Formats: sequence, structure tokens, C-alpha cells
Amino acid sequence: MEREDWKGLPLGRETQYESRYNPGLLHPIDRGISRAHLGLRGDTLPFSGVDEWWGFELSWLNPKGVPQVAVSRFTFPHDSAAMIESKSFKLYLNSLNQSEFASWEEVRDTLSRDLGAASGADVTVELFGVEDATLAVEKPEGFCLDQLDIETRRYQPEASLLRLDAGRGAVSETLYSHLLRSNCPVTGQPDWATVCIDYRGPALDREALLAYIISFREHQDFHEHCVERIFCDLQNLAAFEELTVCARYTRRGGLDINPLRSTLPGKALPPRFARQ
Repeated sequence: MEREDWKGLPLGRETQYESRYNPGLLHPIDRGISRAHLGLRGDTLPFSGVDEWWGFELSWLNPKGVPQVAVSRFTFPHDSAAMIESKSFKLYLNSLNQSEFASWEEVRDTLSRDLGAASGADVTVELFGVEDATLAVEKPEGFCLDQLDIETRRYQPEASLLRLDAGRGAVSETLYSHLLRSNCPVTGQPDWATVCIDYRGPALDREALLAYIISFREHQDFHEHCVERIFCDLQNLAAFEELTVCARYTRRGGLDINPLRSTLPGKALPPRFARQ
């Protein structure tokens, strides 16, 4: 299926890697197009949250021509007008490689300005020295759904798979799975993630939830949209008192993407996991 927000993307095309600063390489994707498919319109959204990106291939030249390298964290708010297409983000970061900047602060401010202009919102940019970045890997908290013995043959998202477990009543729990896989809507490349669902309210049927997560296996869409679809499908199932959905995707091209959507403003992302 060809969608308006998938047209003209650098993904899937042969591209020339530029090594001179070029903010024009950034390709925004209107969030509203995909959200309309979920029945979300206007400025009233059922969630808050962030898209947290980590970059591991950021380099530039100092005023003496000596390369500098950094690990970077980019935080986009959920209500930005657009998100950034990942390959264009990589091409943009590579365009800094042979460009001189007076200081790390100038690089940070340049990145924040360009990404903010492309996405239509304030973007937080943090730069860390390679030996200073703290990237501790932890085991997810909560119950791992992957240990459940289920059978399924459905590999396109189906909200009808979701059920409540009336026998458990109301609960407060965190469930997670390493089995979320979706696919790039342009190249078809698989995207792998660990998804965490933290909620309070009527208990979810865990086996049904696992089958639902697996059903994304042949689905084509962007990371952020997949997380929003999971959130909306769950919230349509039951009006949970609290609900947070977060997916930590594996790294590709020096970038990893970690969308979080929650009924709780300011909800923090869980720690990084082994595949990151």
C-alpha cells in the first residue's frame, strides 16, 4: 500500500553521502497522516511521550581540522508536527563529518536548531564523549510474555486478538516481549524491538497480548506509528487508569529509535536492553 507519508523518502534509493554540512538533507514526515488512520485528529491526543533517538556515528572537525566524535541523544516530543525519516537523519549527521565547528556547544546548538525546524518542535540534543556516555544495559522489569506457550499464525496487526482476563480483576503490572518485529514501509527491512507495556486497570489476557504483539511481524510502518497503534488498540479495549507503551528498537545505521507513549506526562523510558 502506497501512502502519502511514504512518498519521496530517501529510503530505498541510491544516495550520495555528503560530508559537508547540509541541513536540507533532513526529511520530515507529517505525524498527522498516520494518526488519522488510528482515528486521531487535531491537537487532542490520548497520550503524551517522546521519541528518544541515540546516535553513535556523529563526527565533525574542530578549528584545527582534528576530528571529534560523540555519542548523541535526541529527544523529540510526541506532539511535534513531524518526525524525521531515519535515513535522512543519518545522511544529515554524516554531512557534519568534514565541517568545522568552533566548539561542542556549537554542534549541539546547530543540531537542535535544524532538527527543531524540520520537526516543528523544540528538540533536546545532548552530546557525550565516547568514554563519558553512560549506556548501562539492564534486564526489563516485569513479566516476560515470551515464556508463554501459545500458537498463532497471524502476522498482520489485529486489535481483535486482544482480550481482558476477567478472572484476575484489576491489576497494576508491567509486561514485556522481545518478539516485536515490524518492517520498514519503504525497503521492507525488518525492525526488531523489545516492547514494554505498563498499565493499571482491568487485567490483560497475557496470551492474547503476546499473539497481538507477534501479529506485527509482517506489518509495514514506522517505529513511532507502531507504538501509537499498540497504545490506541489497548486503550480502545479498556479505559485503563494508567497506560504506557514503549519500544526500544535495535540499532541501524548508527541510530536507534525508542518511542514512548503514555497517559502519564513525563513518564521515563525503561533502561536499555541487551540488543541495544
